[in-house]
Amino acid sequence: MTRTSLFLLSLCCFAALPSAFGQAGGNSANGLAFGAGGLDLSGRDTAVRPGDNFFRYANGGYLDRLVIPPDRSGYSTGSVLTDAAQAKVRTLLEDAALRGKVGSVGRMAGDYYAAFMDDARIEHLGITPLWPELKSIQSAISRKALVALMGRENTSFLGSIFHLDISADIMDPKHYAIQISQPSLGLPDRSYYLDASFATQRSDYKTYITELLELADWSEPHERAEEIVQFETSIAEVSWDREQERDSAKTYNPVTLQQLEASVPDFAWSEFLTAAGLSHEEKFIVVEKPAIPRIAALYDQTPLATLQAWEAFTLLDHAAPYLSKSFANAAFELHGKSLKGQKQQSARWKQGLSLVSGGNDMTQVESVANLGDAVGQLYVSGYFQPEARVQMEALVAEVKGALHARIESLTWMAPTTKTEAFHKLEKYAIQIGYPDHWRNYSGLQIQEDDLVGDIEHASAFTWQFRVNRLHGLVDRQEWAMEPQTVNAYNDGALHQIVFSAALLQPPAFDPKADSAVNYGAIGAIIGHELTHGFDDQGRRFDSDGRLRDWWAADDAKKFLAKAANLGAQFDACEPLPGMHVNGKLTMGENIADLGGLVLALDAYHASLKDKPAPVIDGLTGDQRFFLSFAQVRRSKKTEQALKEQVLIDPHSPDECRVNIEVRNLDTWNSAFHVRAGEKLYLNPESRVSIW
Repeated sequence: MTRTSLFLLSLCCFAALPSAFGQAGGNSANGLAFGAGGLDLSGRDTAVRPGDNFFRYANGGYLDRLVIPPDRSGYSTGSVLTDAAQAKVRTLLEDAALRGKVGSVGRMAGDYYAAFMDDARIEHLGITPLWPELKSIQSAISRKALVALMGRENTSFLGSIFHLDISADIMDPKHYAIQISQPSLGLPDRSYYLDASFATQRSDYKTYITELLELADWSEPHERAEEIVQFETSIAEVSWDREQERDSAKTYNPVTLQQLEASVPDFAWSEFLTAAGLSHEEKFIVVEKPAIPRIAALYDQTPLATLQAWEAFTLLDHAAPYLSKSFANAAFELHGKSLKGQKQQSARWKQGLSLVSGGNDMTQVESVANLGDAVGQLYVSGYFQPEARVQMEALVAEVKGALHARIESLTWMAPTTKTEAFHKLEKYAIQIGYPDHWRNYSGLQIQEDDLVGDIEHASAFTWQFRVNRLHGLVDRQEWAMEPQTVNAYNDGALHQIVFSAALLQPPAFDPKADSAVNYGAIGAIIGHELTHGFDDQGRRFDSDGRLRDWWAADDAKKFLAKAANLGAQFDACEPLPGMHVNGKLTMGENIADLGGLVLALDAYHASLKDKPAPVIDGLTGDQRFFLSFAQVRRSKKTEQALKEQVLIDPHSPDECRVNIEVRNLDTWNSAFHVRAGEKLYLNPESRVSIW
């Protein structure tokens, strides 16, 4: 699976969007019915009291009627937005493949898409495109030789026990740094290897490994599958969990090459780094510092035949969606059905969009193999309205003003800390719709009859681009996503907040909607991203994007106490019987949700200029605001997907997000006349207010 840089606060407004095997696809039964103000009035369940379950009150009617499409593991507002964006991208790519100017970035993206869509050629080729790599694995008769193959993880379908990434150095954010981190394994999280409740998934995984090895005519596939699962289980046992990986200070461990080789002597670093194009580098950031030498020791102790089989399987697993049906179907049986609860694969064109356009994980290499900027240029030129950018800039300014006022009025924060906070807020680089400059794809070769080669070429091109600029100044305008991806994020090191073009469409943002609805939807998303700079991890970064403690010690203690109270509320939320939200894992998103909600509400009230809000559809302005907040976060998931989210996603399930955040606001309690005895009621003194 694609690994996001641990130093990117890529903290999106929506929880997990549709999975790789269920991306996009309309469902008329899942349509919306908007009232005059822009709310889905028929989506409510008015038989439920708001004070008992506001998420159900706002969304219960819709969710009861909603049928999760068979090619999905869930459906959400993010899905609605993604469907709309992908329909446009499909048209653009199909047109570019037929009529795009030869040599243009549009034609390049179109040819890439056409290569994926040529399923007859892919079926004819079978496993043939992978034979060179498989033979190289068979020929690697030493651990050093295998390590050299692992060094090509970012430029091929090969896997590695360590992941290399290049991003801004959080202690020197003007320059780039190389990070070395633990691997992403075949199952979604270490808990899938260690928790007894995932025995079925482990069994399915073993079956999948066996099947892929059999398809590749690998010797002793059953025995090797047993060994591979045990090898990955051993890695999982010594790896960090996701809660530990959230700690920016603990994951920043700079070392020289000499120190790295001395602390982890059981690994052929020279061969690894040479294969990655980093042979002359001397400085690295080790992320999970205690885990790295333990993983290297496990690698050194594991029989060579097992390591070769693991590398072969990992290669096959990463490439499976791009090979013949026998491989793609096997991958779906595990990654789609067993792990996500999907019933069928998505249409081929949808999978092709995921590869070419980006924005969804399909393999380890997809993050570097997509042509997202090429597609983005087509998308923005064809569909993004400049007026949306102007309107968003105005909304951002209003919500920023609300955060400034909130900080100014805080009674628990010292003036010195406030001054630093104001400085940080004002220096944010906020980008809307699309980046200020596009990626240059000159030199990249894409052919419409060589899908596997195209993916490898695109991966190698992107990795070399990153390596080449390693010693230059950080490009603070570069985006970590594509304009056609439905998302927003806050990058702590770049001190950057980004809102994509695809996000800025109904129901998240509608210039024609009632202002209360827009503030409750996109306004809360804006506030969410701004607050990420002041959540439990974001607050550690200063106005230059540097990891630095700029807080007065007493202020930090008060903040952490408030955050702990909010975390305790989420710990009590139980999306599945016996399975509770991890308030520490989701702390950053929970703080951002609460901050985003209060900032958007403040901005909405300020926009009224002391005039009463109109009553629309029988609802007051505050009621419409909170309903909009709840409706933009509605979702329904399979049990498997929900279970995975609770374990690994830093976003809490949407029902918890909505119910817990609103209950802490006095205005919500008043707007819906919530009384003691109702399930969401909190005594005023128990309500959490941070920003």
